[in-house]
Amino acid sequence: MTDLVDLQRRAADEFGRRVDAVADDQWGAPTPCTDWDVRALVNHVVSECLWAPELMAGRTIAEVGDRFDGDVLGDDPKAAWHDSVPAALAAFAEGGALDRTVHLSYGDESAREYATQLTTDFLVHAWDLARAIGADEALDADVVRFVLAHWTEREQMVRMSGVFGHKVPVADDASDQDRLLALLGRRP
Repeated sequence: MTDLVDLQRRAADEFGRRVDAVADDQWGAPTPCTDWDVRALVNHVVSECLWAPELMAGRTIAEVGDRFDGDVLGDDPKAAWHDSVPAALAAFAEGGALDRTVHLSYGDESAREYATQLTTDFLVHAWDLARAIGADEALDADVVRFVLAHWTEREQMVRMSGVFGHKVPVADDASDQDRLLALLGRRP
């Protein structure tokens, strides 16, 4: 069985390394996510981290309310990342946590699926951030393989959700990382 908690931590580490590499003058730089600059991208992921403990504790979107809307980074985006991620990861690492049901915006979901979604966010947005700031784009190969297998099996759902961009064609011999990025609408 895949150690999802470990893969999630490793994906978060990928994102965190890129956050730490953001220079002071790069927060307004464009990212592959055309609606977000670097700051907005980091804000999105930090917000996801803030939501995780709440949702893993069984709260609904309505119960949490708008607490995490808007700017959650404040004056120190790097500190906001480092402050938010430990509680998010801990929420999934608790005994039995992955066997729970969480109440997401689209309905009830298994905590295992939610953990995989957050792992995907950490990983793919690590690449987005690396591309935006000119950092190393290579991602953890084990996490890439896991996330690629997960979303390849659910490709039709990915397409229907509208969450990811249109699939981008890649060569038949493309790396797993390039295949994942292309599947999720990125141009590797």
